[in-house]
Amino acid sequence: MSLTAKHGRRASTLDPSKLRLLRLFGPGLVTGASDDDPSGIGTYSQAGAQFGFTISWTMLFSYPLMVAIQQISARIGRITGKGVAGNLRQHYPKGLLQAIVALLFLANTINIGADLGAMADALGLLIGGPALLYVILFGMLCAILQVFMTYRRYVAVLRWLTVALFAYFGTVMTVHIPWGEAARGLLIPAFVPDAAFWTTVVAVLGTTISPYLFFWQAAQEAEDVRIEPERKPLLRAPQQGPDAIERIRVDTLIGMAFSNLVGLAIIFATAATLHAAGVTDIQSSTQAAEALRPVAGPLAFTLFALGIIGTGLLAVPVLAGSAAYAVGEAWKWPVGLSRKPEKAKAFYTTLAIATMLGVALNFSPINPIKALYWSAVINGVVAVPIMVAVMHMTGNSKIMGSFRIHDGLRFIGWVATAVMAAAAIIMLVATAF
Repeated sequence: MSLTAKHGRRASTLDPSKLRLLRLFGPGLVTGASDDDPSGIGTYSQAGAQFGFTISWTMLFSYPLMVAIQQISARIGRITGKGVAGNLRQHYPKGLLQAIVALLFLANTINIGADLGAMADALGLLIGGPALLYVILFGMLCAILQVFMTYRRYVAVLRWLTVALFAYFGTVMTVHIPWGEAARGLLIPAFVPDAAFWTTVVAVLGTTISPYLFFWQAAQEAEDVRIEPERKPLLRAPQQGPDAIERIRVDTLIGMAFSNLVGLAIIFATAATLHAAGVTDIQSSTQAAEALRPVAGPLAFTLFALGIIGTGLLAVPVLAGSAAYAVGEAWKWPVGLSRKPEKAKAFYTTLAIATMLGVALNFSPINPIKALYWSAVINGVVAVPIMVAVMHMTGNSKIMGSFRIHDGLRFIGWVATAVMAAAAIIMLVATAF
């Protein structure tokens, strides 16, 4: 969600240079921060524990790819005034729309359940108590805040929750990092010819390039167009294009850099402690936190566990919100967190259902610890058809008008799509054989 929404009514009282700085930090920052959810933390922890510094290159490699696809998603929302699903509904076959929205809703629900379970386990590690009760409480809190808190206050809550990610920079500062080895792992790609390695690569890519992020950032750009009086879809106000596209570019570059630096910090911390100590089987973020206590000390453990809770409180609403935006736009419902609940009943009901299904997942026979890691793998596979659809939109004049993307950004977006497809195929082949 954009700071411009929060500060819109006070814009005239701000110094123009300060206003411009504030506008640079829009949906991209929250999108990037929500990417480091407990599922992502679990993935990065497993990667660092199992493969050490040799897998950290994936974070550097994925950065331009995720910047490209997120920039493209944001441009679609800003140019058309609609989210990804809204454009799919208007310009593509109904079957394609239904398949993509169904895949997104399924992946998001699994992700929500895994994140809620990790948050509950982390709180249990810190203070004790019944984890399933915490799952219910966290689920209710996330749903209630989205439904009943005003848009501007909710923006402030989400933005403050991004601070939780600094816990992982703190964790790195509490452990000894062999920086020479870390730099080699970051700058020199290494490949291991086994299924576990490629499954982890897909999981890392699925965490950094997740479908719900495409839908969320596009929807938030469209939402800002709807609630900001001075903003119009670029198709109707092309003169706003240069400033809007530059803002999206800077916002996305910064938001995704923040996201990947946090992921890199987690890989470094677990590689330097758990992998070095021979602890290589980490299936969740909370297992990583617990394993850090005897190896890296109580401070590293506490920071890691608190980060899981804070990032979960940020990510679960984004996951549920992106699912609600997608379903709502697909069915042409009134959508938007700035709308009052009585004006968008179906939208908020979908949001609550996604959250409650995530809660219910923790009461099912499905192992929430395994779900945490595999939700990233599922995201990596589901992302491929969604990315193909998003990239096709970039050259569709009926959608983009004169703002069709034909520069290097589109090329990198297609490269990102090809990389995700190739990694998924290699993982499936390696697993089969």
